[in-house]
Amino acid sequence: MTAETSAASPLAPDWLAYPEDANELLPKMWARDVARGAAGELEISGIPVSELKARFGSPLFVMSEMDFRTRARDFKESFDAAFAELCGGVDVYYAGKSFLCTEVARWVDQEGLRLDTCSGGELAVAARAGIPGSKLGLHGNNKSDAELNRALDMGLGRIVVDSLDELHRLAAIAAERNERANVMFRLTPGVHAHTHEFIATAHEDQKFGLSMAGPDGTTAGSPAEEAVRSALGYDSINLLGLHCHIGSQIFEPEGFALAAERLLEFVARMRKEHGAELPELDLGGGYGIAYTEADTPRPPAELAQAMAAVVSSTCARLGIAVPRISIEPGRAIVGPTTFTLYETGTLKTVNVDTPDGGTYPRRYVSVDGGMSDNARPVLYDADYSVALASRVTQEPAIISRVVGKHCESGDIVVRDAYLPADIAAGDLLAVPGTGAYCWALASNYNYVARPGVVAVADGQARLIVRGETEEDLLARDLG
Repeated sequence: MTAETSAASPLAPDWLAYPEDANELLPKMWARDVARGAAGELEISGIPVSELKARFGSPLFVMSEMDFRTRARDFKESFDAAFAELCGGVDVYYAGKSFLCTEVARWVDQEGLRLDTCSGGELAVAARAGIPGSKLGLHGNNKSDAELNRALDMGLGRIVVDSLDELHRLAAIAAERNERANVMFRLTPGVHAHTHEFIATAHEDQKFGLSMAGPDGTTAGSPAEEAVRSALGYDSINLLGLHCHIGSQIFEPEGFALAAERLLEFVARMRKEHGAELPELDLGGGYGIAYTEADTPRPPAELAQAMAAVVSSTCARLGIAVPRISIEPGRAIVGPTTFTLYETGTLKTVNVDTPDGGTYPRRYVSVDGGMSDNARPVLYDADYSVALASRVTQEPAIISRVVGKHCESGDIVVRDAYLPADIAAGDLLAVPGTGAYCWALASNYNYVARPGVVAVADGQARLIVRGETEEDLLARDLG
């Protein structure tokens, strides 16, 4: 092993530090019951990954039920405590789009959370799990009439209306049924946040929401105001309040605070101008998690306290009652609960030329999954971390890239990682933080079957989503 390959590599991004111990697991990236066992193998709730591989195969999504329930409970208790004196607590809607199956929907309900859905299919999962319609919300920028009817059939607690067209269609559908639809309006408050930055300017060029920007630069005459005025004229619409979502993977509370302030100012104006009482305000989700060592997620209690302080002071300044607050965490609950287990296959080393005139080695580690089970790197340029899971080693770490088995050069699972130099075919790797938007975005590209999902609790593992077979892949092929 040369010094060049056994130390920090110029090919590594600035945020990636050379590890003193390549076997170390950073707790912020893993479920609480993941650790290395006495023999050095990765375990979850005491179960070695080799046992999971033998029973369920790979790739495999491995989820900690305890960690999911703990994170769900932490959001509920932290926000309830912060807002208890202001509005009696908070309604926490788990964002089902991040990961949803029947069993997880039941956990959500059992932990006192509500469920946010985005389609008829997600409503079907909620119904199968036995969640009452009053605890469900429905999002979406292009809801079909069938989905709106289904929402009314189920007695949904809220339908988050995204456009004037949808408002008019829903009002007509509800009127024909002689019912009243519970409605919130999704607004674009002119705040866009991502990680540690937020932009407090207009962010209108998107498909979601009703703009709060009127012709004169204020909210007067805006689509948002028109929606409120129209809703007040419909007997078939029960206008509950307002909703916003300012971004994803957000670590700082300032963006949420500014969005809350702008929506509350709009609430005050609608009461003054139109006599509208808007008793609920949903501040959305987007709370960040640690995908890499550089990520610094805030605990729910810290976020809750910061948001409660802004809501309280803004309502006092405006002279309005504090509305019932709701939030929609998804990734922050399910993301860290899960790692994806892969088996290593082909390895190769390539030499990479750099702008400084140097040439440095990068090792490519191929695994038995890829973009079909984690599309986020190719879709969003997302970074992940990885650990050798089946054993420990004292070999030095070298800069590596974990790639999938698909016929795409962009099929990258972990773009930059330091992995032990002695990794070989048959070793097991674990990629943490894959609970959100990995299984949910999974595909059958190259006719690769989607992996199963295993839930682990109290030393027991069980399938909650069966992995696909080739028979599944061919079942809809009518040839």
